[in-house]
Amino acid sequence: MNEPYSPATPRPINSTSPSTMKMFMGFLAVFIVAQTIGTVLFCLYLHMKMDKMEEVLSLNEDYIFLRKVQKCQMAEGQKSTLLDCEKILKGFQDLQCKDGGASKGQPKFEMQRGHKHHEHPHLMHKNETSVAAEKRQPIAAHLAGQKSNKAVSVLEWKTTMYGPMNNNSISYQEGKLKVKEAGLYYIYSQVSFCTKPETLAPFTLYIYLYLPMEEDRLLLKGLDTHSNSVSLCNLQSIREGGVFKLREGDMVFVNVTDSTRVNYSHGSTYFGIFKL
Repeated sequence: MNEPYSPATPRPINSTSPSTMKMFMGFLAVFIVAQTIGTVLFCLYLHMKMDKMEEVLSLNEDYIFLRKVQKCQMAEGQKSTLLDCEKILKGFQDLQCKDGGASKGQPKFEMQRGHKHHEHPHLMHKNETSVAAEKRQPIAAHLAGQKSNKAVSVLEWKTTMYGPMNNNSISYQEGKLKVKEAGLYYIYSQVSFCTKPETLAPFTLYIYLYLPMEEDRLLLKGLDTHSNSVSLCNLQSIREGGVFKLREGDMVFVNVTDSTRVNYSHGSTYFGIFKL
């Protein structure tokens, strides 16, 4: 018996509730924000890592360059055909020149290995040239009289704008000039003074070698008699100089019979020394 066909009744479609949709959108928004923050943090980390790698690579390049310089300074490195020692050493010398302009007086970089020291002929020539330039600087000092309000046993002095003063080879201490190198020196001094009619004793200029453990040694002596002028002050001057052999650390100074009569006008009273 045939039953009549009846189509199946369609099932009702389940509709999503509004609360579920809101939760899904909230999770999606949180995920996007977290993803964005994570991406930014990763980019910052990657940037810092790249800076660190660049610094490491730079230090590595400097180390490799210094190793090449060290090898070129050695005998076996100069014989190597893989290294262009002339070019490497020239670049190293250029760096030394630039560094020398920024910081004078600092010791230059030297390569050492064990107890032996190998220096390239070009670098040796440069060092000898710098030493020769230092030696060419004159060892000299020229000082002007420093006025004192009281009588002193040793005349005092001061530097001038145009007078030389090589502090590396000559130093000044309480009226005395001290030499730091032994050799022949020309020592000179001039003192202008005021003569008075009532003064009968001659005005005397002395140059002494200072000897701390014994009596000072007289090197030069000059004197002038009093003036017959009736003026209150008749200016005169005494100048003396001579060549003497000084030892390292020797000190010389100037003394007069009456320091209160010394005239300190510009260019009239001075004291100097220079190495021959």
